[in-house]
Amino acid sequence: MADHTVKAFDEDITRLRGLIAEMGGLAEVAIAEALDSMVRGDEELGDLVVARDKKIDALETDVDKLAVRIIALRAPMADDLREVIAALKIAGIIERIGDYSKNIAKRVGMIEGRDRFEPLTLLPAMGELASEMVHDVLTAYAARDPDLAREVISTDAKVDAFYNSIFRNLVSHMVENPATISSAAQLLFVARNLERIGDHATNVAEMVHFAATGTYPPEEDR
Repeated sequence: MADHTVKAFDEDITRLRGLIAEMGGLAEVAIAEALDSMVRGDEELGDLVVARDKKIDALETDVDKLAVRIIALRAPMADDLREVIAALKIAGIIERIGDYSKNIAKRVGMIEGRDRFEPLTLLPAMGELASEMVHDVLTAYAARDPDLAREVISTDAKVDAFYNSIFRNLVSHMVENPATISSAAQLLFVARNLERIGDHATNVAEMVHFAATGTYPPEEDR
């Protein structure tokens, strides 16, 4: 009976990890497609990103249900309990990352005169960096790798630097070209959403570190 219980628990944890991985994969695609639709002005692709966000939401619900089931039926302790709690929190964070991508996609049709905005050449690079953070932190989660999690945390400073550069560029552009204020403000919103994706990837990294070691990363790493 004990062997059966352990096997059932392992199967539940494997399923939980699989759901997190699926959510993360969808979130990575959403970031890339949202930026692509923004740069090209492809509203149809933007609409697809918005529609697909429902799948991420549904997967988060599945994670919640499975985690509650594991806690209720398996009564995990110590390392196993940390694993389940971390998965619950990570799922919620990935759902928010999906929402940020959706918010970017919703603004595709609000940008006029794309050729006039230099930040449109910077945003894809910033988005790629944020997406890499999401990818790497999910790799760290799957491998229970606290060192990779800490590397993800250190990368967030680069995303912040991108945001600061784009912010300064757009503010200068608005001052010099008042007619572009509306579109520039939307691009600022896009940059801010990417910056928040980096922050959320950092939050996941902290949870991965906790699940793997029982401790959060040192303060100097955060």
